[in-house]
Formats: sequence, C-alpha cells, structure tokens
Amino acid sequence: MAPAPAPLPSSVSETERLLALGGYVADRALATTVFLALAMGRPLFLEGEPGTGKTEIAKVLAAGLGRRLVRLQCYDGLDLQAAAYEWNHARQLMAIRLAEASGESQGEAGRAALEAGIYDRRFLQERPLLAALSGPPAVLLIDELDRADEPFEAFLLEILADFQLTIPELGTVRAETPPIVVLTSNRTREVHDAIRRRCLYQWVDYPDAVRERAILASRAPGLPETLSAQVVAFVQKLRGGDFFKLPGVAETIDWANALRALDAAELEPVLVDETLGALLKYQDDIAKLRGAEAARLVEAVKQPPAPAMPF
Repeated sequence: MAPAPAPLPSSVSETERLLALGGYVADRALATTVFLALAMGRPLFLEGEPGTGKTEIAKVLAAGLGRRLVRLQCYDGLDLQAAAYEWNHARQLMAIRLAEASGESQGEAGRAALEAGIYDRRFLQERPLLAALSGPPAVLLIDELDRADEPFEAFLLEILADFQLTIPELGTVRAETPPIVVLTSNRTREVHDAIRRRCLYQWVDYPDAVRERAILASRAPGLPETLSAQVVAFVQKLRGGDFFKLPGVAETIDWANALRALDAAELEPVLVDETLGALLKYQDDIAKLRGAEAARLVEAVKQPPAPAMPF
C-alpha cells in the first residue's frame, strides 16, 4: 500500500522551505505563486527561458509532497492517443476471436455483450493524462506545452478545469484526488488564452547573482567560495552578451561541477576555454567566447569592486 502523501504547505514560508529542502532556491514571488496554486487547487503555468528551472519545480513538489510524478513531454504532432489513452486493439481482437470460438458472441444478446465487453477498462492503455487522474495522488507535469500543436491545447481544457477526462466508449474518469498540475513553456509560441485563464501564471527568469550563489551552494556543495563567486559573476556577465543560447541555471551547475572535478580553485582563461562545452551548447557560441573574450570576462570577474563614492 502506497504511503499517504504529505500535507500541502500552509503558508508561503512553508512553500519556500519545501522547495529549499528539494534543493530549489525560489524567490518570494515564485514561492507565493506556487503556494497559491496548491492552496487554490489551480494548475500552475510556468513560462520562461530554457534552463531557468521550470521543470525542476514539478520534480521537487512531487518528491517533497510524496506524490507520483507523471510527466507528459510535449512535441510537435502530439495527439490524444499518445497523451491520454489508447485502446489495446490487439487484445480486443483476441477477445473477439475467443468469444467467437466459444460461441459467446452468438445471438443479439451475445453480440451486445461482446461489444460492451471489448471497451472494458482492462483493454485501456493509460497515457500520462489518464494516469495522473487514476491511482494514487500525483503531480502532473505537462512539459514544454509550446512544442505541441495548438489544437492539442483543446484536449487539456477538461482536465485543467474539472480534473476529469471523458472517454466516449467508457464514460468520464474523474480523479479521486485532483493532481497538482504544472505546465511549462519556453515561449517558442504563445499558449492560448483558454489555457492561461485556467492557471495561475508565473514568469521564471534567470536568477540574480545572490540567488544563483545560493543555488550553487545547494546543488554544488563543496565548491570553493572564490570559485563559486567567479563562476556566478562570469555567467551573469555572459547572459548580457549576444549568444544564440544563453546558459541556464542547469548549465551553471554543470560548469561548477566540471571545474570542481578538475580541482580548480579559481577561473583561469585556459581552464574556461577547456570547459566551455559544459556551459554553452552551440559551437558558434563557443567559438565566439573562446580566447580573447573569455580572457576578458575572467579578468573582469577577478577585478575587486570599485570603492563607493563619498557623498
């Protein structure tokens, strides 16, 4: 028997602590929106640049609240069969043949019973949307909704509004315990207003330097203080540049762990050049940064702050 899920946080501060216990350092605005979504039973719609930690929130909530994580990864061409449910036609056909061989399908009553029987729940293959409504309490992550086609959003409206799914051959499946729903978007296209109206919305931005230092302390423990400060300062300056794909928090963590694995105590231009593959994911961006530009940024992050001007 699965253990009962943990109670939902009763305040914004408790929500901050819940996220922090899972290694997620949230600012107050994000923690407030997460708390309200949990308290009001509303889906949470997180939008922002790739790598800002949107997906991680659903993972941390599932772990911290003792719920199943059910993930629907969206993609171009996603349809109801892949997202919600599909009938197992091979098993249905076998059941029909067995009924015919045994004579159970003879007569009008037999045919009616067979027709009803082949649409029994045992022939239904659950996909993420249906799985999140069935069984123990879950966190349903609908990840990168902007990658799916716009018509797919219409399939979600019933689930987001009523936490139920209508299957024409079977009826309506309602969740005994509504799942916690988290939707994410990288904003490659606009998500329809009908989805937005059913959700509480939060834009998840890149963290400032103070919060990114706190994230590194949580996710890359043991990193020397000097190196941690330089890594964050370097990444923060890099995000102000003209690159095809700016590094997200995940890349900052990966780079910090790579530097720690090399026993680095502080940034050096050669070391930066050799480890750019952990920070940037496109060759054009790496070529643009490597060499003189990387050396310039390293020098900039090592400069002591200018003294405050007297008034």
